[in-house]
Amino acid sequence: MVVPALLAALVVAASGCTGHPAAQGASDPAVQRALAVVARALNTTGDYRGPPAGPPAQRPGLVVFVAADLTNGGIAGVAQGVEQAARAIGWPLRILDGQGTVQGQTAALGLALALRPASIILGGFNAAGQQAALRKAQAQGIPVVGWHSAVRPGPDPNAGLFTNVTTNPAEVALLAASYVIANSGGTAGVVIFTDSEYAIATYKADVMASTLKECRRCSVLQVIDAPIAGAQINVPAVVNSLLQTYGKRFTYLLAVNGAYITGARVALFGAGVQGDQPPFSVAAGDGDASEFARIRAGDYQQATVAEPLYLQGWQLIDEINRARAGQPPSGYVAPPHLVTHADVPSGAVFDPPSGYRENYLRIWRG
Repeated sequence: MVVPALLAALVVAASGCTGHPAAQGASDPAVQRALAVVARALNTTGDYRGPPAGPPAQRPGLVVFVAADLTNGGIAGVAQGVEQAARAIGWPLRILDGQGTVQGQTAALGLALALRPASIILGGFNAAGQQAALRKAQAQGIPVVGWHSAVRPGPDPNAGLFTNVTTNPAEVALLAASYVIANSGGTAGVVIFTDSEYAIATYKADVMASTLKECRRCSVLQVIDAPIAGAQINVPAVVNSLLQTYGKRFTYLLAVNGAYITGARVALFGAGVQGDQPPFSVAAGDGDASEFARIRAGDYQQATVAEPLYLQGWQLIDEINRARAGQPPSGYVAPPHLVTHADVPSGAVFDPPSGYRENYLRIWRG
């Protein structure tokens, strides 16, 4: 592994970017913890195989995937994984687009119920905001699973979810904030972008802010609450204002979704900031093709904490199969993966070669 050299490069590069000697962060316990978190992430392969066992495939029944917004790269990636898995298990699938608004998501979920499906997947929006529809699903005996539909992974009967599929958001947020602390040598001036419409996004932002506040010379300049759905249109004006307000103090942009970075790039380019100059961008999920392209090119984004989106799509189908078989959720939680220029995937998503597809097929074949 090249991890020791890479970690040393993180601090050295940070000193060059911020003008502070890297040695100034050496005595800060938060910097040392951040370096350890990043080292562990870079050294650990993670368990991406899926659960060891489960019920065989149940008889075919319509699955409806209700997406919060199919223009969101993370949601679109999960939807592709669901398509792959539904085809493999032999179930019909319908995908509906909530088009980035609560009203659109409510309408799409209403249509999903009208189709009388065997099961429903919530793709990237809060189950808590759709309780009337989920009570109808429960009354009709329709199991509902979510992706990023609650704060934490696992079953959530109070929200009407058989289970919620996601990486651990605390791990994602800690890893993103730790990368910023390590990369800056403990001197980062950070603006955090989040969307309070999503409980998981608020939780990630809170964890990132609290982690950064443990760093002596780091500062959380501002936490911006802006809709993810309109980020590419609205964020450029926000970033222009931040550049004027904070100037050179604004060295890192942390976001709960890569869409914010797409918007920020427009403003930074317009302000004459080069892609390899601060403020540097880091995303705390989900890891999609546009993020990987920016990281690969050194184009205003240094890192992202990616989720195995296709794998999570397969897991969603497997969790539905367990619900339909009268068995409990799998309990499997895929770990997040730190993506930097050194290990950016060549494809559109982080898709670990772990054999998870073969594993799920083995389970379903009984």
